[in-house]
Amino acid sequence: MVVKRFEDLYIWQQAKTLVLDIYRLMGNCSDYGFRDQIQRAAVSIMNNIAEGFDSGYNAKFMHFVNVANGSCSEVRSMLYLCEELGYCNSSDREQLQKYISQISAGIVKLREVLKNNTGS
Repeated sequence: MVVKRFEDLYIWQQAKTLVLDIYRLMGNCSDYGFRDQIQRAAVSIMNNIAEGFDSGYNAKFMHFVNVANGSCSEVRSMLYLCEELGYCNSSDREQLQKYISQISAGIVKLREVLKNNTGS
């Protein structure tokens, strides 16, 4: 199956769901700096996948995919603080971190496909 739009990528769809989950989780958080940072990091995952897809080159796409994976790590890391600061409970943190790990695994698979298609 040839994917013609980034919106058709399952990994992008998962990343979008994560963004919505993070926005819902942080909706009542009055620590605007923290809220802004975790939301931006989550949005970065889906946007880097989209930007890379539309770059037109597998090598560029791989770069953006690597950035997206780094943003996954940032959100996962911030979720520990989120719990410790009392902005979420351990169940929410664990559930979101598990979901982010699934997204990261999908990004790694996508990176392997891109690597094999570029011969790198």
